[in-house]
Amino acid sequence: MAGFRDRNAGPVDMRVIPHPAVTLVLELGDGPLIVDTATGRQQLTSLAAGLLHGALHVRGENVECVEVRLSPLVAYAVLGTSPADLEHVVVSLEDLWGRSAPRIREELIEARSWQDRFALTDALLARRGETGPSVDPQVAWCWDRIVGSRGRVRVEGLAAEVDWSRKRLWSRFRAQVGLPPKRAAKLVRFDHAVHRLAAGEGAAGIAAESGYADQSHLHRDVLEFTGVTPATAAREPGLAVDDIA
Repeated sequence: MAGFRDRNAGPVDMRVIPHPAVTLVLELGDGPLIVDTATGRQQLTSLAAGLLHGALHVRGENVECVEVRLSPLVAYAVLGTSPADLEHVVVSLEDLWGRSAPRIREELIEARSWQDRFALTDALLARRGETGPSVDPQVAWCWDRIVGSRGRVRVEGLAAEVDWSRKRLWSRFRAQVGLPPKRAAKLVRFDHAVHRLAAGEGAAGIAAESGYADQSHLHRDVLEFTGVTPATAAREPGLAVDDIA
């Protein structure tokens, strides 16, 4: 969870790098966020972004917001909808939570400090998580295996490990996580690699240690997920927000 307040003159223009989490943003400033995706442009005061295939551009003026990144396993309960419905999609939280979304926004605006805002947000997520749907234990286990291996697990063997058919696992995993296992593993591997790039490590070493065939393979993955080169992606400020609930 992170709080952001723009103190600069002029608009904010940020590229949002894909990561293996569902992102919630509650805008508390004067104006809406303008979100550009492959499907068009939206103006939103709060949003939920699913597991993305490519980067988003978010713009706004006098931006002040709370951002939360949710594990897909948690998002399934908190959002009250399947993450598959949010695959590469950005929607308003009002579409998901109805009248409670603007009420939550007002409470956050009135909070006296960022600590109070974070506490309110934590309480909200906990309440919704207690009453929302839960993922299958087999799906949760497979997701944890993918994340724990940093995307390098052989996804073809996951079904046998949970004693499910491949068809059943792929169907349930996509419905409850938002991506099929192979795509999820690719996203997790990319996320690990791009954070190492941001930390200043060399691309050749990252490629060799992260399961890429070579440095060109890493370059293609970064370009596919972000639309920019590894050197440019490594400078994105959004990579500093790492906590996933």
